[in-house]
Amino acid sequence: MPPRSAFAGFRFPTEVIVVAVRWYLRFNLSYRDVEELLAERGVVVDHVTVYRWVQRFTPLLADAARFSRHSPGDRWHVDQTYVKVNGVRRYVYRAVDQYGQVIDVLVSARRDAGAARRVFRRALSTLKVKPSEVVTDAAAVYPAVLDELIPSAWHHVEQYANNPIEADHSQLKHRLRPMRGLRTDKTAQVVIAGHAFTQNLRRGHYELAIDAPPATRMSVTFAALALAI
Repeated sequence: MPPRSAFAGFRFPTEVIVVAVRWYLRFNLSYRDVEELLAERGVVVDHVTVYRWVQRFTPLLADAARFSRHSPGDRWHVDQTYVKVNGVRRYVYRAVDQYGQVIDVLVSARRDAGAARRVFRRALSTLKVKPSEVVTDAAAVYPAVLDELIPSAWHHVEQYANNPIEADHSQLKHRLRPMRGLRTDKTAQVVIAGHAFTQNLRRGHYELAIDAPPATRMSVTFAALALAI
């Protein structure tokens, strides 16, 4: 029996779903904005359906691309920012290498050693590489976590050393601004991870659509990934 398609049960063509997900992840749009853009093109779909598409297919698209992803650099910048989820503060741990590749993101209810440990474990298990240097802020939890998980890495704490990732946080905040709020930790994780995925695609950290013109690289990439899920 052939494998069940990820699109089974959807009455819309694959191309429509992938375009809607790409628009939402790539541009500063709300679900209602995507609904309106689709309606202008003759596709009548509710914004709640767009939300469901984003939640279901964003992880699948990212997973389909994982074998084409470049290995990250050996210098990791790790920091946390915060977002509001259903009106409650949530911490977003983000790791970025020296080339601007977002290594991983994690939405956490707590800002503690457990959350820091999870983000490093996720990155190490997913990418199968270890950094030689890790740059963090002066939070007290990091030395023990790094000694436990990456004892060979030089832990660098210095004023302004983490400016690259702090500036990168602003890209995420800019993307989240048009949204009408994140409702659950799970949906927040999908959207924030999807934003990181599209950032990495745009910055050339995947071996996908490398011959396509920059203006069409994202559309070509998503069309190719749709065939793999």
